Amino acid sequence: MYDGWLRERKKWAVLLLAIPLAACGGHTGAPSGSVPQGQSPVQTPENGISPGGETDEPTEAGTPTDEEAPKTDAETSDDTSSAPPAESEDVTANLTGETETIADRLDTPWAMQFDGSTIYMTLRGGSIVKVKDGEQIEQSITMNSSVLEEGESGLLGLALAPDFADSREAYVYHTYGQGDGMRNRVIRIKENSDGTLWSETALLLDDIPGARVHDGGRIAFGPDGMLYVTTGDAQQESSAQDTASPAGKILRMTPDGDVPEDNPIEGSYAYTYGHRNSQGIDWLEDGTMYASEHGPSGNPGGHDEMNEIEAGGNYGWPDVIGDETGEGLIAPLYHTGDEAIAPSGIAATPDGKLLVANLAGQSLMRFDPKTGEMTEVIAGLGRIRDVAVQGGQIYILTNNTDGRGMPSDGDDRLLRLK
Repeated sequence: MYDGWLRERKKWAVLLLAIPLAACGGHTGAPSGSVPQGQSPVQTPENGISPGGETDEPTEAGTPTDEEAPKTDAETSDDTSSAPPAESEDVTANLTGETETIADRLDTPWAMQFDGSTIYMTLRGGSIVKVKDGEQIEQSITMNSSVLEEGESGLLGLALAPDFADSREAYVYHTYGQGDGMRNRVIRIKENSDGTLWSETALLLDDIPGARVHDGGRIAFGPDGMLYVTTGDAQQESSAQDTASPAGKILRMTPDGDVPEDNPIEGSYAYTYGHRNSQGIDWLEDGTMYASEHGPSGNPGGHDEMNEIEAGGNYGWPDVIGDETGEGLIAPLYHTGDEAIAPSGIAATPDGKLLVANLAGQSLMRFDPKTGEMTEVIAGLGRIRDVAVQGGQIYILTNNTDGRGMPSDGDDRLLRLK
């Protein structure tokens, strides 16, 4: 199935269809900054599956899962009077607890990207929503393999090309059906001239194991100009330790889908391995890379992580969790103990911290990688899938319509914190 995985040859695909779609630390040993066993910054029920690979999906409405359902929602404010802080300041310092709605009635949004004041968001069902000059425009995508939305799968990560202003190109990660199974792929797409439609122009990587849960899916350009991709173990735990499999990894590739010559494993896209389900990556201004990761479900559960990413690093899954260590394994900077927050998207701040969007935790948290301290920024908005810092201001994507939340009228929303 993965004969092409270790080859340094990119995979291209010519556009075949024109039918619009509706559409997982930075040191070895015990982590000094981790939360003691049994404690969590947000008290939530245990995750919903055992490490043996049962489904994360609830058996009935309201059943606790990896991405636990929220209990409350907060109303938003239309007041736009707050000013952004200076670049050297803590972007959370002057928050009032109020929010401004930028976009609403979004059907299971997953990722967001900014092109100046224009915002692009993926919807898990297979389309992109563009917000420009206050107008919401849903854009379809023509692609060679249709998006399969089932459980946690679908249209997930989005990264605008560094030259997007000129090329109008972006990269997405999505699930598709293959026979009676599921796979994920990374493709390049291009926005048409009138900004209403996207079309697939290249296939960068295919045949990434997929499942209803544990698909990873975050993609982002690093400061080195390379494209980084997180993949989940797709409920095949051993694959995370198999460097010949793309599952349970952080992958690194060129913008054209080639294996970079300086990757830690020659001829392989694998940049790090031993991940269960990483859904957030970002870099501080000094170039240090960090990732969030979902820990195991069931008993033991929790042990969600924040990791400092080192090229070629083995982060231990499924052999160790939490404070457990092993030769050659990198321990997390922080973990949640027996509780779960299900961290998803993360965003670096100018003062060297990381904002962490939490699904089960139903909150936005602020993580200090130097001290290992995790503190709450805002809660009461339900499940939060993604976070971004743009122009000194914080934006979040709620995720209450994903089948595990409790949506209120107008969900889901893109919010700016005030």
